[in-house]
Amino acid sequence: MNYKIKEENGYHYIDEGKGEILLMLHGLFGALSNWEGVISHFKSNYRIIIPLMPIHDMPIKEAGCEGLTVFVEDFVAFKQLDKFSLIGNSLGGHVALIYTLRHPEKVQRLILTGSSGLFENSMGGSYPKRGNYEYIKERVEYTFYDPKTASKELVDEVFEITNSIPKVMRIIAIAKSAQRNNMAKDIVHINTPTLLIWGLNDTITPPHVGHEFNQLIRGSELQFIDKCCHAPMMERPNEFNAILDKWLQKTKV
Repeated sequence: MNYKIKEENGYHYIDEGKGEILLMLHGLFGALSNWEGVISHFKSNYRIIIPLMPIHDMPIKEAGCEGLTVFVEDFVAFKQLDKFSLIGNSLGGHVALIYTLRHPEKVQRLILTGSSGLFENSMGGSYPKRGNYEYIKERVEYTFYDPKTASKELVDEVFEITNSIPKVMRIIAIAKSAQRNNMAKDIVHINTPTLLIWGLNDTITPPHVGHEFNQLIRGSELQFIDKCCHAPMMERPNEFNAILDKWLQKTKV
């Protein structure tokens, strides 16, 4: 990745560009690089801030949606961010929903893509089989419409994670926390302008989940991207950026 990762106060994050702030949150098996195509498109007009979520090294007792939301609250306080648009993919979307409900005065716009919080398919029958590279490769490919999007580098990264017992323990704890934390009753209270960008072929949070978010979040806009699965900003960056760009212009703050 071509962007400098800053390290301050225990945080690892990207901070690129100037202007109105777009704060981005990655998912459970995500990384800062997930947003590379978005950064390159928007950094000339916006300030892009992306913290590395402490999924693999947070205290096990805090490993869950609540702990990750507190992390975002602390990061926002550390960076002294006042108002911003919040963008979340998968688990990052789930955390973004909780944060928005707690801090509506800070979140000017909410953008969710393949977000958990209502329903999601897990990685498959049993949790990642440790030491089985082909199985991990298959599960990572399942996340994308085009299996080639699952680069060897990405598969290697997930394989390394699943072979670390402490990391797997945290991932399982966070995944269980997300599945328990159904937000259907809560998100009806969101009044923040909200954009939903969904892969039409999403296998993890299928299209009906996008429709359900659309029905529950008052005034939200739902856009689908064809031939796209669970990570539109990685799989179809041009289409994702075009939809987001147009909507940001339309909902100027």
